[in-house]
Amino acid sequence: MTHETPIRIDHIGIAVEEFEAAEAVLHALGAEKYVDDTGPGEEFRWVGYILGDASRLELITPLAEGSFLEEFLDANGPGLHHVTCEVADIDAVAAALTDAGVTVVDRAEHEVYTELFVSPRNPTGTLFQLMEYHDTYEERYDPDQSFVGGRRVEAAWPTFESAEK
Repeated sequence: MTHETPIRIDHIGIAVEEFEAAEAVLHALGAEKYVDDTGPGEEFRWVGYILGDASRLELITPLAEGSFLEEFLDANGPGLHHVTCEVADIDAVAAALTDAGVTVVDRAEHEVYTELFVSPRNPTGTLFQLMEYHDTYEERYDPDQSFVGGRRVEAAWPTFESAEK
């Protein structure tokens, strides 16, 4: 089974220990900071960057001792942590993943988004974060900067094929 819900890459998350040094690399690439915040429970800091007209990168660094991010960095060092896909209907994508035998390891409802994670113990070796943004996200963060193309994906989005016609 597959799904029909719109989905796209939202950002790539990079775990870092030396935040200022990592940020200097992104600035040298031409990336511009658009948000600087902390994650749920203030376990980590996340800073979003725009690169070019449609790419988003995120630096994440631990704030709490013993956090999942500190454990990740101890085991792996700095580098790719996750690929985030924005989805219009997280339940439809979760069902398609489950039907395909892909392991979903965590799901959480937050004030401004719902997220779930696909175990990196899948054939890609990649931790995927799926996010469905709530209307309140646009109230908290500037949509022109926060979303690729300035708007979030929606269930009524045209498909690539219908956009070509």
